[in-house]
Formats: sequence, structure tokens, C-alpha cells
Amino acid sequence: MPSKLSPPGPVAILGGGTMGAGIAQACAAGGYRVRVRDVDAAAIGRGRAILEKSLAGALERKKMTSARRDEILGRIGFTTDLPEAVDGASLVIEAVFEEERVKRALFAEVAGRVGPETIVATNTSSLSVTALSAGFPEPGRFAGLHFFFPAAINKLVEVVGGTETTAETRRALVRFSGRLGKLPIETADRAGFCVNRYFVPYLNEACRIAEEGLASLATIEEVGRETFGATLGPFELMNVTGIPIAFHAESTLAAAFGPAYAPAALLERQFRLGQPWAWRETVVDPAAKAAVRERLLGLTIGIATRLVEEGVATAEAVDRGAVVGLRRKHPPFAQLDAVGIPEAARLVERYAKPWGDRFPISQELRDRGARGERTWPMRRVQVERHGPVAWVLLDRPEVLNALNSELLGQLESTFRELATEEGLRVVVLAGSGPVFAAGADIAEMAAKSPEEGIAFGFIGQRVARAIEQFPRPVIAFVEGYALGGGLEVALAADFIVATEGAQLGLPEVTVGIHPGMGGATRLARLIGRASAKLLVYSGVPVSAAEAHRLGFVARLVPAETGRDDVEELARTLASRAPLGVQWAKQVIDRGLEEGYDEALKREGDSAGRTFSTSDRTEGMRAFLERRRPEFRGT
Repeated sequence: MPSKLSPPGPVAILGGGTMGAGIAQACAAGGYRVRVRDVDAAAIGRGRAILEKSLAGALERKKMTSARRDEILGRIGFTTDLPEAVDGASLVIEAVFEEERVKRALFAEVAGRVGPETIVATNTSSLSVTALSAGFPEPGRFAGLHFFFPAAINKLVEVVGGTETTAETRRALVRFSGRLGKLPIETADRAGFCVNRYFVPYLNEACRIAEEGLASLATIEEVGRETFGATLGPFELMNVTGIPIAFHAESTLAAAFGPAYAPAALLERQFRLGQPWAWRETVVDPAAKAAVRERLLGLTIGIATRLVEEGVATAEAVDRGAVVGLRRKHPPFAQLDAVGIPEAARLVERYAKPWGDRFPISQELRDRGARGERTWPMRRVQVERHGPVAWVLLDRPEVLNALNSELLGQLESTFRELATEEGLRVVVLAGSGPVFAAGADIAEMAAKSPEEGIAFGFIGQRVARAIEQFPRPVIAFVEGYALGGGLEVALAADFIVATEGAQLGLPEVTVGIHPGMGGATRLARLIGRASAKLLVYSGVPVSAAEAHRLGFVARLVPAETGRDDVEELARTLASRAPLGVQWAKQVIDRGLEEGYDEALKREGDSAGRTFSTSDRTEGMRAFLERRRPEFRGT
């Protein structure tokens, strides 16, 4: 998974306003050198003030030290000179205000000043990435990179591919976002992208419901908070973020998707008045709450399932956008599962009926409802193939990849499927975000009976054995945290590579249990009984450096380049004689379980077998001919 967008950069940010300053802070915090360009000294002064105020707030909230603040500030420079900003930059991020004419003029200016490898991204939240790339010399390296407000804090980034954006560019931007500690989701270039496609109509629907007299503002506000598990309901949220933003965003959606998305008359009136919603001056009517809830769910689930059907985003991305970007506890597909697909289909049909064909319904939702399916299938494990190397990614980053039954089941089946795949030589097991796994899902574990707890432990053991017995090398790459069940799974790999700032441990005793997936047993065999007992009994995690000293982390890598370093290591292993590596794995693993003499005999017999392979002939011939061998695994 290598990319050219590795720290220290540099990254050019064009526009030093609220969003530009926030993006600059995020990039500098991720280890990049940043150049912020704005039109004049006054604009630069405002941008610098925004940045310094943000950092001062983090310092006051004890979210960073003064040394860390100084480090971030030291990586950021300001200029009014465009060539100076973009010269040698590996990535240029445009962050000026949302006006297509202004953005396109800027990109025309940038086009002749950037190198052939530079990726150019727009931070638009509503404009077409494809349209903005029109006229750009190489639209394949042009994409959308939509940071959510506040950009320095909010972890969601939408990576938007235009019609010409290459897969390599999208992958590079996903990896770049991860290096900033963000949780990226990929989305196609359609109006609203992923999150705003269902979020902005939710705000508009709240206005429609009030306009129709179905419920009071206070009732709708309360239902919005309760239904979606949000801190703010729709009206207070518009008061905070700005009613004009909601109105203009809904107008953009209406232009793309028709009258079902048209701004409510009440929303337009409030926008024209320029006044906040006075929802606190109304009272909650409990009798009206059920009808409001059904309307909001029908709208949200209807749009979410259409996003998937249209290929705009995956169901996982839709939910991740709600949890991470909107800070909702109850995202669309989780809500769909809570009511069941047949009931969800009924709610959507009921919502869509007045609109007819102007609010199309997902055929997949209808089909699954007709079959009586209860839940929507979600992928919690992703596989990315890079030639002979496969990255197996734990994919619940919004909950730090907490291991639940669903994820564990998919992880086991993934390894069993990969075991039979031709041409695969190395697997890297990692998290899709900046964390490996923070442990088992306590929310699921807390509800289990003793018998269910035992069964869960044995599921974990089965998964670990599938990893341990995988016929080819498995590297566990630990970033952030590998705790509890996360470390137990990592210990089943051939070895662990960890980033320098990672934390590893088995803290189960701090919640009243102890390791049950085989972690205690494997750890004791790796580092000895006494050291393993100390870690298990105390439950205190250790740094990656200490884990390396103890012997259960094989290699340390810098956080900034860790994935590239592990990819290089995996490719090195993949270049070796496949049978030699596979048989050596068997010799080492089985030798640890056998007596000394038996292990030595196994090693000698196995080494002798390699002399009958064509790879041995090729390897020795290549050595004598002073060229790279081409191993075929035969």
C-alpha cells in the first residue's frame, strides 16, 4: 500500500480561511511541512490568527502540550506567492470559498506550476469534482478531498473520485488521510457526495414536518436527537452551523435530484429572515413523536439504500460517515437493522408514496424485504491485493476496530479463502484506520452469559488458529493500539511490526475477565512465563519499544512511513522462494512443539526436500549468473 504522499511533504494549502487553516493544522500534526497561500497579507494574518486560536484552544483543553503546539506551528509557512506555495509539493489542496468560477480559475493557474506527480484536490462540499477538473491537464490526478468541519478535529474525510480520477490517486488520498489520523470514506462524484446526500435532506424534512403542522419544532428537535443519537436536533444544528448553509446545500441537491429534494418553504422563509430557529419557545407533544420518527427514518433509510444502489458509496461508508462526521450513535444501516429490513422497506415506501418516481426506492431494499431478511450485510474485513501481497484490514475504525462476533467470523472466513488463492505469497493483517484493534467489543461482551462468553473465546481461538496455521507468512502491522483481543489476534501472526508510538497489552483483568483467545498462552511462549504474567496480571499496556525489547514485536517502524515500510518488507518476503519460506514456517512452528532432536530432524528433512524443487535450481543458477531469481513456487 505505498503512496508518494509520505511525510514530511510538502503539502500546499490554497486558501487560509477557516477550512484552510484547519486543514493546514491537520496536515502539520500528521508530520507534513505545509505551505498556506492566500491572496494578500491581510488574508494571511486572518488565517494565522485562526490557526493560532485553534491551537490555543487545544492547549487550554489539555489536548496538546506547548511543545506539540510549537512543533505544529513550526511546520507551517504562509505566503502570497502561488509558485512558492506549490513548488515541489506532492499534494495541493484547494480550500477557497464555494464558487465554481473562482475555483476553476485557481486550478487553471495551478495547472502549469505543479510537477507531473503532484496530486491536486479540491475541498468542495457540494460542487462537481469532474466539472472542476475540466481543462486540468491531467484529470487522473485530480480529486475531491472533503474535510468535515472543524477540519483540525473532525476525523471524517470524503475522498471523491471524478470520472477521470485514477484508482492510484484515490488510494493515495485515502492513505494520506489515514496518516493525518482521519477516517476516510470513498464516494463517487454525485451531488452531496455521501454524507450530505442524506444529512441535508434530514434538516429539510424537519422543516417540512413543521410546515405541515404534523409536530412542533421542539417535538421534531427531540425526535431528531433521540432517533439518531445526536447531541443536537435539526433546528439547533442549523442554528449552530448556519441556516444559509442548509438552504443552499438543499438547493444544490434539488438541482441534481428534482423536487423531492426541493427546499421547504419554511426553510427558505427562515433563510430570508436571517433569524435562528426559536424551537425552545415551543413544547414537546409526545403523541406526535412516533409519526415524526417514521418520516425521518423513511427518508434517511430511503436515501442511504439508494446511495449504495447507485454505487455512490458502500453501506459501510454511509454508516461511518454518520458516526464519524455527524457524531451520530445510530447511523442509517444500523437503524435499518434495528427495525428489520421488512419494516424499513415499509417506512421507505410510505415516505416515497407522495413523490412517486421522483423519490426512487432501492430495488435491493425491496428484494431483501420481500425475502424477509432482517439485516443488511456489512463487510467488517476488507482485502486489498497488491500483486503477491494481500492486506487484510479490520474495518470498524469508528469503534477502533473493536472485535465483535461479526468481524471475527469474517476474519476467519477471509483467511480460509485466502489460503487457497494462487499467486498469493504474503498477508499483512492491519487496521483500515490508524488503530489495529482496541480489544473485544465490550458493548457486545457485556450482554453475554457465562456460556456465551466461553463460546466467544473459542471463536477467537478458532480465528487465531486460522491465522497461525495460514500456509504463507502473515505480518501483523500494529498502529495505535493492539489491546486485549486485538493483541491476541496479532500474536497469532508470524510476527508483529509496530509503529514507534503504538501501545500493546492484555488489559482484560481491568474489566473482570482474562485473555481467552490464546493470547496469554502465545505471549508466554514468546517472552517467557514471568514477563507474560506481569503483563496479564497488571493489565497495563506497554509501548511498542518495550514490546520490541521483550521480544513480542519483531520490528519497529516510524508512524509516518509505517505502511510503506511494511509493504516493502512484505514484498521482500514475497520475492523469496515460496516453498522455501512456507516449509521454513512449518519447521519453526512445529519445532517449537517437538523435542529438540525431533525438531532438528524435521529441519534437515525439510531442507533436503527443497533440493527437489525447480525454485532451488532457479535460485542457485541465478546466484551464479548474478541476476535476480524468478521463483514460481514449484
